[in-house]
Amino acid sequence: MTDTTPAGIATTYFDALAQGDIPTVMAQFSPDVVWHQPGGHRFSGLHAGIDGVGALLGGMMEASEGSFALVVTGPAMVNGEMVALPVRFSGTRTGASMDMAGVDLLTVRDGKIIAVHLFSEDGTSEDAFWGQR
Repeated sequence: MTDTTPAGIATTYFDALAQGDIPTVMAQFSPDVVWHQPGGHRFSGLHAGIDGVGALLGGMMEASEGSFALVVTGPAMVNGEMVALPVRFSGTRTGASMDMAGVDLLTVRDGKIIAVHLFSEDGTSEDAFWGQR
């Protein structure tokens, strides 16, 4: 039986992400998902819908030459529909690398992720890695 609680959906999402199971990752999103990407780089801003989020994630993988990785580093913290998870994310590309801590905040409603808010420990370094808009 699938766990459709906010923590269960978050676990399914992050496990699939770690395994590179993109169909399962994308299946966790509501069709109306809104992704809030922080910073002042080319991927910053709002990304809406499954197509928008898919394009964002694909663009990040392309820009990082396939190296972008995210690992959950602590337990899920749940407050109603919201699930916050400490993460570590990294990537390398020709001439640049990044490796830093962050927090991913997912909002889950009716068994689907409806919003993603990301927080990075070093926005300046993340901006430098991803490049200008």
